[in-house]
Parts: sequence; C-alpha cells; structure tokens
Amino acid sequence: MLVVVSVVLALSAPSLRGFFVSRQTADAARTMLALIQWGQSEAASQGCPCRLNVDPASGTYWLTVQRGGAYVPLESEMGRRFQLPEGATVTVRSDSVGDDANPCVQFYPNRRSDVAVIEITGRQGDLFQVTCPSATEPFRVIAPSEAQ
Repeated sequence: MLVVVSVVLALSAPSLRGFFVSRQTADAARTMLALIQWGQSEAASQGCPCRLNVDPASGTYWLTVQRGGAYVPLESEMGRRFQLPEGATVTVRSDSVGDDANPCVQFYPNRRSDVAVIEITGRQGDLFQVTCPSATEPFRVIAPSEAQ
C-alpha cells in the first residue's frame, strides 16, 4: 500500500508544482488589486493624487502620494515595495509615466483613475490582467480562463 501511495505522489508532484507556481501569479495579481484599491481610497481620503508605480525590470510595484508637487512613498506598510514571484514579468499599458520614467497608474481625489491594463505573466506563461477599462470603473483581475 505504501508503494502505491509513493508512486501516485511521485507521478503527481510535477503537476502540483505547476499548480502552486500558478497560484503565486494569481496571488500577486490579487495583491496588486488590493494595493490599487487602497491607493484609490487614500487619494480620496487625503484629497491628493496617488500612484501605483511599477518597475518592470525589477518586478516591483509600490504606492506613492503627491506632497508638495512631488510623489513620495507612503509612510505606512502600503508604501513598501512589493515583489512579483520569481520568474514573473509585468507590463503596464497606461498613459502615465512616473518620476523615474517607469509606468504608473494615477488615482485622483474624485475617485477617478487612469485607464490601464497591467499584465502579470507567471514563469509558466499564465497571464493575469489587472484592468480598468474606463476612468470611472473599478479595477478588477481577469484570470487566464476569463481572457479571450
């Protein structure tokens, strides 16, 4: 009986590894969505624009807020840099460019935001989109099964 269980586990291990890698990409998309929603709330409550900044080269993303004409990191846990999973890549289609020439998405005090599509591609090719189709619609995550 132990031999049968061992063989079944040995055969299923590669597919389980792929499942967990895909889950990391999905978790990164949900984390980014939560950060976006927090940035939108922060812009409205503080009365000043916020940005989601993305550095595709390092696979990091973070929030900044406009203070005195410049964008500065938030002074909270939400201001830290978040890292994509190993092997994941990110692309951003947005009209805004941050201070460091990296793409960003802006959130305004009137609850509007830039129209944007952020694509997170996992190391196995799984693609998740964090998208906002218009300035007044909420951002949402589109999973691979929904994209077509």
